[in-house]
Amino acid sequence: MHRRILLKLSFATAMGAASAVACAPAFAAEPVLAVAYAGSMGALMDKALGPAIARQAHVQYQGQGAGAFGLAHLIAAKQINPDVFVSITPGPIEVLQKAGLIGTAVPVASTQMVIAYSHKSKYAADFKAAAAGKMPWYAVLQKPGIHFGRTDPAVDPQGRNIVFTMLLAQKYYRQPGLVDKILGGTQNPRQIFTEPSLLSRLESGQLDATSGYLSAVISHKLPYIKLPGQINLSDPAHIKDWYSKEHFSIKLPNGKTENLSTQPLVFYAAVLKNAPNPKAGAAFIKLMTGAEGQAMFKHYGYGAPMGGDLQPAM
Repeated sequence: MHRRILLKLSFATAMGAASAVACAPAFAAEPVLAVAYAGSMGALMDKALGPAIARQAHVQYQGQGAGAFGLAHLIAAKQINPDVFVSITPGPIEVLQKAGLIGTAVPVASTQMVIAYSHKSKYAADFKAAAAGKMPWYAVLQKPGIHFGRTDPAVDPQGRNIVFTMLLAQKYYRQPGLVDKILGGTQNPRQIFTEPSLLSRLESGQLDATSGYLSAVISHKLPYIKLPGQINLSDPAHIKDWYSKEHFSIKLPNGKTENLSTQPLVFYAAVLKNAPNPKAGAAFIKLMTGAEGQAMFKHYGYGAPMGGDLQPAM
């Protein structure tokens, strides 16, 4: 009898404790910090910057990576409402500045275009030789049966940048028709994939090679081919004589045509004016621009920030 009473008391105590634990998060839940970022930044955000800000600001970090232009248009349409937006190139930031949702954006890192390739490709030895400068990389990309991947230039800066890289390569290497031979047109649907899935498809061997930012490729520990400064869009010294000379047009999802020019491969960050958690957003910007955050960027293959702040057009 005494033992039965003790067991009942123990069970009741355990259930009460379990109930208290289950209810605790409802009263002590940490606020959310939502960050929308260029999809190529996934490894850095999820493994380094996100966990760091969660510890420092006592927030639940929630990241969403995708093509920066696509994200900018979702934010402008109020379909998503992040606290912070991190873009590659000024273009997506300018979309939100025009919408009145962003003021000043600050540079946080930079990168350059490369050609990433798969160890599983039947042409892996040729890509390796091209990376060592023993054969032209553009010749390997024209071999029979090559599956090359890139992102949609209508929604993602990287999709635009690889087209510019090929246009510049066509001129730099004196290879007429190179763009069509490798890309099959600027908006060839057979080559286009979402940015977060692009390098994953490469890692799995579904693709032989892809466009890539040096930062993302290093983060994923993938083999790659470095490109000359005249075509990799990283060197401000080449803007006037090289980068600014190339232009192309694309058809946007709304049916309109847009004429494109090159933009520097710099990452910019800003807190949204309608951010649900602006205090945590400001803390995240401070982390990215400070010594600790910059060390994380460097570890994941990013270059130092270049240029000045992006101010809204008057």
